[in-house]
Amino acid sequence: MSIRRGRRVRAAALGVAVAAGITATVCAAPASARDAAPGSHRATQQAMDAAVRAGVPGVVGLAQDGGRGWTGEAGVADLRTGRERRAEDRYRVGSITKTFVATVVLQLEAEGRLSLDDTVEHWLPGVVRGNGHDGTKITLRQLLQHTSGIFNYTQDQTFGQRVFTTDFLRHRYDTYTPRQLVDIAMAHAPDFAPGTSWHYSNTNFVLAGMVIEKATGHSYATEIDRRVLRPLHLRSTTLPGTDSRMPRPSGRAYSKLSQQTTGRTYDVTALNPSMAGSAGEMVSDSADLNRFYRALLTGELLPQRQLKEMTTTVPVGSDTPDAGYGLGLMENKLPCGTEVWGHDGGIHGSSSVALTTKDGRHSLAFNFNGDWSGDSAAVVVAEFCGTAPASGPVK
Repeated sequence: MSIRRGRRVRAAALGVAVAAGITATVCAAPASARDAAPGSHRATQQAMDAAVRAGVPGVVGLAQDGGRGWTGEAGVADLRTGRERRAEDRYRVGSITKTFVATVVLQLEAEGRLSLDDTVEHWLPGVVRGNGHDGTKITLRQLLQHTSGIFNYTQDQTFGQRVFTTDFLRHRYDTYTPRQLVDIAMAHAPDFAPGTSWHYSNTNFVLAGMVIEKATGHSYATEIDRRVLRPLHLRSTTLPGTDSRMPRPSGRAYSKLSQQTTGRTYDVTALNPSMAGSAGEMVSDSADLNRFYRALLTGELLPQRQLKEMTTTVPVGSDTPDAGYGLGLMENKLPCGTEVWGHDGGIHGSSSVALTTKDGRHSLAFNFNGDWSGDSAAVVVAEFCGTAPASGPVK
């Protein structure tokens, strides 16, 4: 979940921000920096080092290419102790949670327990209503594809003041129910009529989690655990609910709690993830994320028909012509021609990316433990295209 509201991403899809920055990243690299072929990972390490020079406390990531693994690390996991980041560190993955939620919804469709063409009203009577919102006109497909037009609750001014500013320090342990988050959105008008445009809204996936519970009688977290985490042996991945603690091993997470990139740095590691819920509460590590996306794209989790539905994309805006959004899954065509699939996620003090080629052979998952600086797109292009960033600070 891109829940923070900082300079780089204001409660929108971090994946869109990465896609928008990819071309600029390549154009900024001089010819002398383009000598690291894909697979060597030298360019990826250079991009991670550049992120730390730009102000990110620490970076950790894992690339897997044709069965070979490589771990990259830069900076520190803990500014107080100086402990370095480790490959096995767990971190909050934010909106990467959305792909897991969408996978469960599609599994339920494959089982005949729901249809993507069902309306939200059918499953959640009276929940999406008010100020122009009408759940009878919105389908489950539109929720997963961000074409519903439903207002993004993280853009609510009162919520933003409580969560994205230094007020967070007083409210970091507050608990939100899914219905409370949806009701915040219902106090605003929709962004557009259902199906007429695209706009990232965390409310969509809060509702998707509620639909899973209605259809199965179990929480979305229980269903993700039963259907995805246990079958794939993703032992470092958890859905903490209201538990503010991070499982070990893990480092710290840092934020400016401001739209500014200067000023005091706050430790925001502990927080009640119910503020994100099924839009972004998950904790994982790079190995688990790579395993998940490889399994998903190669058909281990979904029948072919549902996987085709998931990978059928819509445009996300004229400024990102090489990106498309499917059902909880983003496609990016990189400047070198490589096509990657996955998702990005941002939550307080944590920016994460997980991507894989469609054949599952080459995957990358990494995390910045700061939310105000660094160039995620540079790391992506470096790994999949072998293009190192220009020397000097990364804007």
